[in-house]
Amino acid sequence: MSTTQTANFGGLPPQYSGAAGSRVVIVPVPYDGTSTWVKGADKGPGAILKASANLELYDIETDSQVYLSGIFTDEPVAGDLDPAEMVDSVRRRVQGHLANGKFVVVVGGEHSVSVGAVRAHADRYPGLSVLQLDAHSDLRDEYEGSKFNHACVMARVRELCPIVQVGIRSMDISEKPSIVEDRVFFAEEIHGSLTWIDKVVAKLTEQVYLTIDLDVFDPSIMPATGTPEPGGLMWYDVLALLRAVCRRKTVVGFDVVEMCPVEGSWAPEFLAAKLIYKILSYT
Repeated sequence: MSTTQTANFGGLPPQYSGAAGSRVVIVPVPYDGTSTWVKGADKGPGAILKASANLELYDIETDSQVYLSGIFTDEPVAGDLDPAEMVDSVRRRVQGHLANGKFVVVVGGEHSVSVGAVRAHADRYPGLSVLQLDAHSDLRDEYEGSKFNHACVMARVRELCPIVQVGIRSMDISEKPSIVEDRVFFAEEIHGSLTWIDKVVAKLTEQVYLTIDLDVFDPSIMPATGTPEPGGLMWYDVLALLRAVCRRKTVVGFDVVEMCPVEGSWAPEFLAAKLIYKILSYT
């Protein structure tokens, strides 16, 4: 599968996928420049867009068809840049769409693509907070010579605005001093209960950006990531959190990252596509 594509999200006809008339813009970022284990996240956006063409566009839970407000899929951000250049390229692309009043969804690619998207949103929404759903804390200040490595993404984001971390179950000892305990919800502490959701929402400001690394899900339902971790969250647990955040806060944008397709396994790609559509239905 190519790292670039022209398919639009949902396989929508022109009247619902044009740039001018759409409320939502999908920005694919097929970037995999700093991944440190399994490569292939650059193929993630194309795989998700391809799977999205098979979505049923009526959402049962919300009794809605969010695509009717329009979903435009932009051309991919170039994937052959160094990490700092990529971050700035994403920032500029997202800023342009925000200036036109669009709701922007960034589809990665590895998690480092989120930094540029958060920068653009933080510039537009000064009171922003970021909710991270992830298996990894990603709080290294630098990794393998880069401050924009995927292992450093939340260290960079925290320089811009407050963060809340959910689903964490893997980190290096060097990251421990950077952990703010009452703003981290470790997977082992929230397993088997939903009482933690109200606590998460209470930590967020009114305007929220979501960054969702797909490895937050348990690998039994999401094996297609570059760094899978056992003990993850399940589908309805994640939806319960996202539903609560979208109802009680204003979600201003989000990204879904770290899809690393596994040939012959279509369920993870469809999960990612449906997750995007569910969040849009909630917002």
